[in-house]
Amino acid sequence: MLKTALSAVLRYLRRLDKLLLLLVLMCCSLGITLLYSLMVNSETQTITNATISSSTVKTQFFAALLGIFIALVLAALDYRKFSKLWFLYLPLTIGLTLLTFTSLGTSGLEGSDDQAWIMIGSFSLQPSEFLKLAFILSLSYHCYKTKDFFNNPLNILALCVHAAIPIALIMLQGDDGTAIVFVVIFLAIVFAAGISWKYILGACIAAPVAFYFLWNYYLQAVHKNRILAIINPSEYATEDSLYQVNKSLIAIGSGQLTGKGLFGGDYSYVPVCHSDFIFSYAGQTLGYIGCLTIVILLGVICLRILWNGLRASDTLGRCICMGVFAYLFIHCVLNIGMCVGVTPVIGIPLPFLSAGGSSMLSITVAMGLVMSVHFHSAKYDTLFKKK
Repeated sequence: MLKTALSAVLRYLRRLDKLLLLLVLMCCSLGITLLYSLMVNSETQTITNATISSSTVKTQFFAALLGIFIALVLAALDYRKFSKLWFLYLPLTIGLTLLTFTSLGTSGLEGSDDQAWIMIGSFSLQPSEFLKLAFILSLSYHCYKTKDFFNNPLNILALCVHAAIPIALIMLQGDDGTAIVFVVIFLAIVFAAGISWKYILGACIAAPVAFYFLWNYYLQAVHKNRILAIINPSEYATEDSLYQVNKSLIAIGSGQLTGKGLFGGDYSYVPVCHSDFIFSYAGQTLGYIGCLTIVILLGVICLRILWNGLRASDTLGRCICMGVFAYLFIHCVLNIGMCVGVTPVIGIPLPFLSAGGSSMLSITVAMGLVMSVHFHSAKYDTLFKKK
């Protein structure tokens, strides 16, 4: 019995995507180190008004541990089997998201205009982070089950309705940044599933019309100013629209090549630097080299996810990997972009590094979905049996 168990463990380790796991561990460790550095420096007043409590660092650490543990378990489970359970996890995550519209709903940060969290005692949870995972799995399964008539107009309409429900909920919360993430995930998955170029052409024609209505009838003045200030700062920039961006650029530039060090430096204060602007803190503590290292790590993870999608044994695995890739990629682009002043400030965390237990748990579990695709694209269908 011991020999059988040892053999199973060795087989598990042999089939596990160890490179992806190593990259994720490196990113999580770097993120926790940056948060711990910020906590220590804020306590010694080297960063004015940037205090974060030890509970924030502990939450990040335990969320990373739990997420990696779940990812390792998911890797051994067949993604084709747990994807079928959409009728359990999709209503559950939508139900949690609906709770944000009740008395339990709250904004994540003081002064924030979105209500995307729920408070249960002293515990806060952002349901949209887990809705992303349910959306990736359920939409991928939807594409897989309809692969024989995928480009049928009625099926494309059904897929759009599938996506419209969670996107509408997120927009009603006021969390436009997360809504963009859902849209990108949807586009990536249907592209991976083989959508016809006719629909792509139609979407390109309809996009300007959709943008016109969003700009004139949905976006608020403050959101428009943030976008216009990025495009033409000399004409549209105000102290409010570019305040965080300017602080971020000063912080990143002050780090120069090697940074001021993780502890005891003369740091610049960036609002919410532990969350959405953790990249700016990395810039001033670790410098250009540190920022480049972060970009390379995240970039290699994205490439690894794409590689797993390409070697997937079916459409379902390919769609799951493409969905997770889109999730990680758009978060990185929007977050790093707003820190360096090339995208508007929309409140998107940097995966693995920004403070937030829900975000950390979501992205690490998403890596488990990719590892499951890798695990079950090998020559063994289960841990103990051959195909």
